[in-house]
Formats: sequence, structure tokens, C-alpha cells
Amino acid sequence: MKDGSLIPRFGRARRDPALAVLEGFHALKHALRFGAELELVVTRDCTALERLAGRLAPDLRGTMSALAHEVDVELFEQLAPMTPTTGVIGLARRPARDLRAALDAVARPAPVVLLENPRDLGNVGACVRVGAGADAGAVLSTGGHDPWHPDALRGAAGLHFALPVVRLQSLGELDGCTRPLLALDPEGEPLRPSTLDPRAVLAFGTERDGVSDELLARADARLSIPMREGVSSLNLATSVAAVLFAWRLAGS
Repeated sequence: MKDGSLIPRFGRARRDPALAVLEGFHALKHALRFGAELELVVTRDCTALERLAGRLAPDLRGTMSALAHEVDVELFEQLAPMTPTTGVIGLARRPARDLRAALDAVARPAPVVLLENPRDLGNVGACVRVGAGADAGAVLSTGGHDPWHPDALRGAAGLHFALPVVRLQSLGELDGCTRPLLALDPEGEPLRPSTLDPRAVLAFGTERDGVSDELLARADARLSIPMREGVSSLNLATSVAAVLFAWRLAGS
């Protein structure tokens, strides 16, 4: 591999729907832990990378530095719009994900998160990270943003590999789904974690406008997150975290 080819290669990868760009140590760490197929790992300092692995991911000590190709600092800083402060960046193949398998409530009774037309890629990544932490069945999204965009992967710390993350072309892809569709809406019934169906698809609307009329018409029920009077809304990822961990703690 010629170092001069790395800049265009990483530039193309950011637009390639088959690849995932892993910016930083934590993204690479989680990708490795959850079985990512790595194509390339680049670092500005293999020794520093090995020390970081020993401190933050002892289970991967020796693995990262063995995979990494060391380049000079100036070149490394040109591989991403925001240079990873941890000094490592990688490319992996996106795993094939079967939407029907992800929605199979018998095989996987944990709730599925549906993000309707999210506007902020950092929020998308944070929702994936929460979904992985709560052991959700999947994270689905609609709208114009690719949930595997490098900015979302950075926000998720690479946890896209821990559960299915799938972009829907339309809500019609949910036709035939046997899971109940529950829309989070301020006008809904207050959420009661102990009665939350573990097979549910939990639908969250856009950061500004909430759940669309189309999705509300499809919903089997509407739920609201109890909040202090005068507080009108929560951040998208915070809402997802509140509902998923309320469900998880109610069942523990």
C-alpha cells in the first residue's frame, strides 16, 4: 500500500455505501469487539496506540497495533475532516442487515427504535449508542440522512456493529410487521415502563416537529414521557435513552 493513496481512499470511503469510516479509538474498539470486517487501520503512532489499548481496552491489546499501518502525522491529519485525537482511523465493511430478521419479534423480543427523519447525525449516532447499551433489537431510520455516515458512526463510538442499523426508504417497509408500533408523542398516554411491550417498535419524531401525521396514523398507540410542567421536550437521544432504560430497568 502506498501512503499517497490513503487520502483519496478515505475520501471515497466517506461516500461509499458499502463502507464504514471509523474515526478514533473507541469506534475501532467497538467495531472489533462486535465482529466488524476491517479493511484498513491507520495510525500516527503504533506505540501510543498499543498503550491506549492497554489502558482502555485490554481485551484488544496487541490486536490494534498488529492491524495498524503507521503514517506520518501530516498525512494522518488529512484523512478525515476532524482529525481523531486518539490517533487512529479505520475502514470496515458495513454488515449486511436483513430488515425482516431485525423485526422478527419472536427471535428478538427487545424493542426496536425507529427514528423518523432525524436531522442531526450526531443525534443519530447517540441513539445508536443508547440502543446498543440498552440491548435494543435494532435502530431504524427514515429520511435523507445515512445512519452509517461517518459523523453518526463517530457519535455512536462504532456501536453500529453491535445491533442492526437500517435505513428505511419509506414507512411502507413496516407493512406486515407484527410488532406493535408505539409513537412517542406529547399528547400520548404517560409511559408506564412495566407495561411497555418488549416487542414494540418505538417511534421517535424529528428534533423540531415530532412524529409525522403519517406515522401517527399507523401507530397502535401513543406514549408520552412524563416531564416537569413547563418543559416542552427532550433531546432526541435523551428521549430514546429515557424510554429504553425505563423498559430495561422495569424488567430487571
